[in-house]
Amino acid sequence: MTAYLALLLTLFWEFLKIGVFAVGGGMAALPFLYDLGDKTGWYTSAQVLDMLAVSESTPGPIGINMATYVGYTVGGIPGAALATLGTILPGIILVLLLAKFLQRFRDNRYVNAAFYGLRPASTALIAAAGVSVLGESLFNVSLWRETGVFADLFAVGPIVLAAVLAVLTNVKPTKKLHPVLYIAASAVVGIVFKLGGA
Repeated sequence: MTAYLALLLTLFWEFLKIGVFAVGGGMAALPFLYDLGDKTGWYTSAQVLDMLAVSESTPGPIGINMATYVGYTVGGIPGAALATLGTILPGIILVLLLAKFLQRFRDNRYVNAAFYGLRPASTALIAAAGVSVLGESLFNVSLWRETGVFADLFAVGPIVLAAVLAVLTNVKPTKKLHPVLYIAASAVVGIVFKLGGA
C-alpha cells in the first residue's frame, strides 16, 4: 500500500513539474515525457508516439490526455486523476494570478519582456518535440544499430505515408478535407500495412 501511495505521489510530482515547465502546450511537453519515460521506465519512446497519436485523435488538450493516459497505465484511476491534476494545477494557479494582477502590470516592461522571452522557449520545446516524433516515426535507429545496414535506418512505409499526406494536404482538391479523414485513413493504412512494427 505504501509503495502504491509513493507511486501516486511520484506521478503527481512528475506531472506537476511538467505542468510548470512545458510552456507552449501539449507538444512542448513531449521532451519532458521522453525524459520521464527514460527516468522511470514507465513507458518507452515508442509508446510516447502511441500516446501522442491517441491524444491527437481524442478530444481535449494533448498534454492533459497524455498525462491521463500515463497516470492510468501506471496507477489506475487514482493515478490518472493525480497525473491530470498535476499537469493542470500550475496553469490554473497561473491563470488565477494573471487574471488578478495582469491589469495592474499590463504596461510593465518587465512583465512584457518575460512574456516575450517565453516565446522562443516554447518554440524551441515544440521544435524539439517535432524532431523527436519525426525521428521515432520515420527512422529505425535501433534496428540500424543492430544490423549496421544503412537501408535499415529508414522506415519506408511511414516515410511513404508521410510523403503522401504531405502531398494530399497541399494539393487543391484534397487540401480542404477535414483532418479527421486524414487521421482515420492513416490509422487504416497503419493497420493494413502493419506500420507499427510489433
